[in-house]
Amino acid sequence: MPAYLIQTGDATVLVDTGPPRDRAGAHRADPDERVVLEPGEDVPALLGRLGVAPDDVDVVVCTHLDPDHAGNHDVFAGAEFVVQRSHHAWAVSAAGARRAAARAAWDRPGVRWTLVDGDTELLPGIELIESGGHVPGHQSVLVRLPETGPVLLAADAIPMKAALDPENRPIFPFDMDEAQVRASTKKLVDLARAEGAMIICGHEPANLTELRAAPAFYG
Repeated sequence: MPAYLIQTGDATVLVDTGPPRDRAGAHRADPDERVVLEPGEDVPALLGRLGVAPDDVDVVVCTHLDPDHAGNHDVFAGAEFVVQRSHHAWAVSAAGARRAAARAAWDRPGVRWTLVDGDTELLPGIELIESGGHVPGHQSVLVRLPETGPVLLAADAIPMKAALDPENRPIFPFDMDEAQVRASTKKLVDLARAEGAMIICGHEPANLTELRAAPAFYG
């Protein structure tokens, strides 16, 4: 359940804020009793190890407001929160446990929301790519790094490598619209091919061993 820190000459940008920090040490309800989040491994704690305080974060990009991606939005009270307009409208109007689990973290008075419509340049080198289907108005992020080159943060539009084939990919239990999931998968795969971008899938277990994680970084 990753989050991503992007530092530019103009802003410090955080993509998602991860599972709620108060879940650290808790277990899933399924039989294997896997820990959801190890103590000290929540996003605010990890940023602290890098010397990044909550007030240092200028912008939080919300791929979507599911609890494993928006669980610590309340920590970054001074940031601008950028989300697709269609997703925000759905999230604030929808009922159910999926929204309620972290709603107190993101649905707060005084939040500085910036609502965008479709594919949008956030800052030079950072583009938001509408990729709905998992939920309405989900967005992915294309980052053009000076040394590494383009990196596409697919988030839950393509959560695992097994989902890279638009036609034959699995549809996961929390995916809401199969046709849109497949269309967004194709859009992102085609974009990555055209840009020569590395795709980072949102919940791929191999990310733990195959990708650089903080304090290592891509430049």
